[in-house]
Amino acid sequence: MSESILQSPALCVSESVRLVGGSGLCSGSLQIWDQSWTSVCEGALDLRGAEVLCRELDCGAPSVLQGVLSPLGQMFHCEGHESALMDCPRSRPKTCSSGPSVNITCSEPVRLVGGSGRCDGILELRHRGDWRRVKSDSERWTPRNTAVACRDLGCGSAVKQTERGDFPKSPVWEVSPYCPWSSSLRECISKEDSTSSTGMELVCSESVRLVGGSGLCSGSLQIWDQSWTSVCEGALDLRGAEVLCRELDCGAPSFLQGALSPLGQTFHCEGHESALMDCPRSRPKTCSSGPSVNITCSEPVRLVGGSGRCDGILELRHRGDWRRVKSDSERWTPRDTAVACRDLGCGSAVKQTERGDFPKSPVWEVLWYCPWSASLRECILEEDSTSSTGMELVCSDLLNRPILSLVVTVGVSQVEAQVEAQVEAQVEAQVEAQVEAQVEAQVEAQVEVQAVRVQLGSQFLVQCSVEPQFPGGSFQLLSPSGNHTLPAVNHSAHFLFNHTGPAHKGNYTCVYHLQVFNHSFTSESERLELRLGALDSDLIIRVLMILLLKLLYILPLYCKVKRGSRRTDRL
Repeated sequence: MSESILQSPALCVSESVRLVGGSGLCSGSLQIWDQSWTSVCEGALDLRGAEVLCRELDCGAPSVLQGVLSPLGQMFHCEGHESALMDCPRSRPKTCSSGPSVNITCSEPVRLVGGSGRCDGILELRHRGDWRRVKSDSERWTPRNTAVACRDLGCGSAVKQTERGDFPKSPVWEVSPYCPWSSSLRECISKEDSTSSTGMELVCSESVRLVGGSGLCSGSLQIWDQSWTSVCEGALDLRGAEVLCRELDCGAPSFLQGALSPLGQTFHCEGHESALMDCPRSRPKTCSSGPSVNITCSEPVRLVGGSGRCDGILELRHRGDWRRVKSDSERWTPRDTAVACRDLGCGSAVKQTERGDFPKSPVWEVLWYCPWSASLRECILEEDSTSSTGMELVCSDLLNRPILSLVVTVGVSQVEAQVEAQVEAQVEAQVEAQVEAQVEAQVEAQVEVQAVRVQLGSQFLVQCSVEPQFPGGSFQLLSPSGNHTLPAVNHSAHFLFNHTGPAHKGNYTCVYHLQVFNHSFTSESERLELRLGALDSDLIIRVLMILLLKLLYILPLYCKVKRGSRRTDRL
């Protein structure tokens, strides 16, 4: 649908000029028709010529000019009242086959009227020279449409949208609810001859926005300071990131780049603020170049009532309210489930079941065909809907992580933590505090590195277990001596090893395998390292080393005290 909208002949407003290679109809490199489309050289028009060009393309005023204001080689001499660029007097009608050409960005022809400022009010769009209210076809306006409108307006992030039906019936521009993130609202006009008494009242943020991200909850942070400027790396800490995510109606921060450095911190948030710009600030410097803060907030979506975070009843938070999710027209698709699992960070879709046994209550209706590039929240239909239905989903990453433990059963050695305790006790009894601290630190470091040590020829048991979720399954033990598999009994399995030798030295990992809903799942434990050695002899050597350290430390003190006592006797 979006492709046909973008290629609609109704949007071709000029036969003589066009902008190519830009992000939409109102930006790009300037070309004119001269038996073929040819680029216009840098310096070929001035600001008045740029204004004529933008007006001809049914766009707003020029907002970015590159290679336009140089007087050298000027070709178009516009006075500003012309209706088309080719109506302007021209000189040196030379065009560029290579080299720098004019690049221009005109603002989008969109505005909000009747509000308190430029970033809130009734949405209007100019097309074919006519300003009209905007509505969505089939009454399906989504937060993504609002986000596109806020971006076209040069405002911040989408805050609120309300459909109103109290206007006099008049012509409106209908916009497709499937408007891609990369398109402008004008590119998504679907009907030009529609009348309606409805319209959209929007509120956009005037102070903060995330740009260049994959959706509403990620991107590079910018703040409004007479113009939109990037925020320098290190300008806010974790509490500031939490305030920002909450302001944008997103979940907690899940990714921070350039946000946690204390150097040059600008925002000093306590965490309770409702907006980032409410936080006390120092050094309000913004970045024109160099690294800036990039942040990803988690999507406000969850599964409840299941065995874990990746299965259960789908709920979504919007405008601060958690509600069940259902699809409009009862058309929930596997793609919708895949989008939900992705937003949850739970892998791929496994199963979806529509249930109708809930108490009737408000729900969030989602477009039955939510684009893969969008989040579920971007596809919410702005309608007050109640229902007794809901979606029960299962995603692939639904297994708890298994736990691996090792127990020595014959020829008992000890875990390194016990060695530490024995050595520490002897040190405490025999050595001065300074020597004791040194020995304790050395032993602790050895414990972290060595993990578990087992005597040669002993017998040990590896236990794999998992928190109860689903019955059945099996455990596979990955070990240096080979891989071994046992069925899960009471959610655990035990692997016995006799006559420990060099082949047993190395890393051990438990892998839990389970078949659920005709799908296979696996979950892997942390690694545990097994080392070999005669632990008793090691302990004796360490005790002897401690005693030697004690003698080396005490002997000089003893000699010093002895010499002092002799001098006292002489006196």
